[in-house]
Amino acid sequence: MLIYYAVIALLGLILAGPANAQVHVDIGFSLPAPPPLVVVPAVPTVRYAPDAPGNFFFYGGQYWVFTPSGWHVSRRHDGPWVFVAPQFVPRPVLTVPVRYYHVPPGHWKQWQRQAPPRWGHEWG
Repeated sequence: MLIYYAVIALLGLILAGPANAQVHVDIGFSLPAPPPLVVVPAVPTVRYAPDAPGNFFFYGGQYWVFTPSGWHVSRRHDGPWVFVAPQFVPRPVLTVPVRYYHVPPGHWKQWQRQAPPRWGHEWG
């Protein structure tokens, strides 16, 4: 009987599958139209929006925004935005030099502007 309940519980877990909950968030600014994008010379697969009011990047067909709460991604320039855990942010986006962040955290001011942020002890 115990094996029966174990099999039923296991089947329940398998059939339920992973939850795909995504929380849509406000990134603190909105863009009425797609912004002009410019290639980041140090990371040519990434583009940034020099006229955007925030840290706005484009990579792999998706828009990436870095805010004080972390990284957010969307397929559209105007959202909806989804929070992204740091381990899922593409490496090319993380290697964009500090100088391309329009609104860098205050402690970044002492870092070299031509180098990427120091993500080692803080994920962003």
